[in-house]
Amino acid sequence: MRLRVASFNLGLGLATPQALSQRLARREDPLLGRLSALLQALQADILLLNEFDNDGEGRDLGAVDRFCRDWLATPGPDGLAIDYPYRWSIPTNTGLLAACDLDGDGCLTLPGDGLGFGHFPGQYAMLLLSRWPLDSAARRTFRQLRWATLPAACLPDREPGSGRGDYYSAAALAELRLSSKNHVDVAVCLPDGRPLHLLLSHPTPPVFDSPERRNRCRNHDEIRLWCDYLDGADWLQDDDGRRGGMAPDARFVLLGDLNADPHGGDGDRRAIRRLLAHPRLHAGVATGALRPRSPGALAYASSAYARRVRQFGGRQRGIPNPADAAYWTHLRGLRLDYVLPSANLTVLDSGVWWPAPGEPGRHWLADPQADAVRPSDGDRASWCSDHRPVWVDLWL
Repeated sequence: MRLRVASFNLGLGLATPQALSQRLARREDPLLGRLSALLQALQADILLLNEFDNDGEGRDLGAVDRFCRDWLATPGPDGLAIDYPYRWSIPTNTGLLAACDLDGDGCLTLPGDGLGFGHFPGQYAMLLLSRWPLDSAARRTFRQLRWATLPAACLPDREPGSGRGDYYSAAALAELRLSSKNHVDVAVCLPDGRPLHLLLSHPTPPVFDSPERRNRCRNHDEIRLWCDYLDGADWLQDDDGRRGGMAPDARFVLLGDLNADPHGGDGDRRAIRRLLAHPRLHAGVATGALRPRSPGALAYASSAYARRVRQFGGRQRGIPNPADAAYWTHLRGLRLDYVLPSANLTVLDSGVWWPAPGEPGRHWLADPQADAVRPSDGDRASWCSDHRPVWVDLWL
């Protein structure tokens, strides 16, 4: 059986709690039309969507049901449709107000004092869609795992470089969670009777902070959690009190917007490099010949944007490296989004959905009028998303 697993950051973290539901109720929303047409063409069997707002706990499924029924399962302009009968709106730490002052400004307010950055509960949440049932009884979540419990945690310093890890107060560390959204292990019950585990997360971006680099530290440790999970670390304890990591013979796919590039960007690259080199991951997809790639990223790398970026220092911090352009998944010129199968799975193909100018599907991701003026300038976050979908085809 051929199986496609995909991840896409929709960029639909909107400004108010009801904004997404209101937009979904309007059938003439151009952005949602492009996003849904793209997903219909992608035809993923299992799909993780980042930045699909929920109520914080994922109990209200109104927006999810409307998106699946009225947008994905209803044929689009090209006559394509896709049905996902199994859905999980994943509980998240974003917009969950802490009980103590996290940002040190003397008052408890969002987003600065959220256990995960968000202006309201559920902003930037994750949504999992599947053609096959999800084993909710066996799933594990690490939403409540405190950051300070991570052995040798990369905690930020009040005085940068001191190594004391004292940016947060003792009261804050007693409450602050590691996961900015959630870390999830959920199994899909496939027709062959064997489960396929999905390891899902969306670590905080390693930017938007101050000299203490608290977001950079947290991003590193959110990714490191998966390394320890694959190692079977006995210090891990999930939200239901079960200890330990992943079973050594499990079949899995690790996917999501990890907000980390192994060669560029502002993050601490040690964790993502360690993850991509992990022996339990399929080496071809992680770092080898099967790394997801696209012609659109190569075209974008030669655009006016990339030329302008290169004049500011090539491979200095935060500057994308054009040599890695084929693997970019983000308009900043970075590989941030991943679908990483386990080494015991057979991979048939992989890719990043980023057509070059003139190729089929380009009009869903980029403004064709802008392309007509200057190729690749049609790639704008406001047209679709600043991220690109990543997919991997498996044989099971």
